[in-house]
Amino acid sequence: MNKRCQSLARILKSVSRSFSSSSSSTSASATSSQFPRTLAGLRERLAAESPSLSDFVDLQSSDSYSVEVGTKKKPLPKPKWMKESVPGGEKYVQIKKKLRELKLHTVCEEAKCPNLGECWSGGETGTATATIMILGDTCTRGCRFCNVKTSRTPPPPDPNEPTNVAEAIASWGLDYVVITSVDRDDLPDQGSGHFAETVQKLKVLKPNMLIEALVPDFRGDSGCVEKVARSGLDVFAHNIETVEELQGAVRDHRANFKQSLDVLVMAKEFSPSGTLTKTSIMLGCGETPDQVVQTMEKVRAAGVDVMTFGQYMRPSKRHMPVSEYITPEAFEKYQNLGMKMGFRYVASGPMVRSSYKAGEFYIKSMIESDRAASNSQPTQL
Repeated sequence: MNKRCQSLARILKSVSRSFSSSSSSTSASATSSQFPRTLAGLRERLAAESPSLSDFVDLQSSDSYSVEVGTKKKPLPKPKWMKESVPGGEKYVQIKKKLRELKLHTVCEEAKCPNLGECWSGGETGTATATIMILGDTCTRGCRFCNVKTSRTPPPPDPNEPTNVAEAIASWGLDYVVITSVDRDDLPDQGSGHFAETVQKLKVLKPNMLIEALVPDFRGDSGCVEKVARSGLDVFAHNIETVEELQGAVRDHRANFKQSLDVLVMAKEFSPSGTLTKTSIMLGCGETPDQVVQTMEKVRAAGVDVMTFGQYMRPSKRHMPVSEYITPEAFEKYQNLGMKMGFRYVASGPMVRSSYKAGEFYIKSMIESDRAASNSQPTQL
């Protein structure tokens, strides 16, 4: 508890110093619609907008920030907000049957996503969504939180997969789809060509379908990033997974915070105007609130448009344990702060995942609104 309070105190002091900065030094660019690309610029922008410190006041109590997980000798039940719904419904059954027929993999199943039932059945929006995983179901990396199976030498990719996946997705009549993949460090191009081909073939069949590509880091290779960023996607997503300080304890040793940020920066540079960039982190891995805020600052300074926060849930006993369950109130505070930092959209909640249905619905509306505004502008002669 003392550690938590000390951590929160550091946040309050840091943010207080930032908010007390003189607004007279604020440049025109910091108050324009173009968000700052440096930490100094971001802090200057926050100071100018003067969000309230009350965003953090409620977090001073450890009870309002998180609850204990328990131990093997003294187990505790999951908090009520972590209860999962049982998958079901006509659309859920149809999607599952279609996936089996086409031998397609979804990250929803491989990662044991808690929202599988809601997304596949259509949820409140009525549009069923599945996140398709390409390049096989075996990853070359072994992150401590992930339930996808691993191997140094997974089977070669199916050359017909881009066509099969595109035709399958097109037949579902979806408006928004997420395509992701395992890491393929064994391939010369890290699988980027296969990924780009899948997006391109789907766009040919469904030009108006919005496509989010949730990609690996491609080892930071700019050529691989450019290939996917220019493939015709609408959202380029790559997850940093956790705060900078815990990268080595949570992710595979070939992944790191700087490399992931570089990928997101390159994606913004390579992709056509209007393409959104997106990332996600898990909470409950042992991070402190100030580490989360510092990570948010760096992600925003990298020009990322959308960020999501969710509770880490241990897939099995051989995976990294959960350190604590973050409360819905704390998730809401991070969402509020993220919007004040300048993110276009922030999805934050215990059951939120990077490919969360509600987030996709909002992003779809945001993209359509941007395009409508762009089309209404007079053409420059």
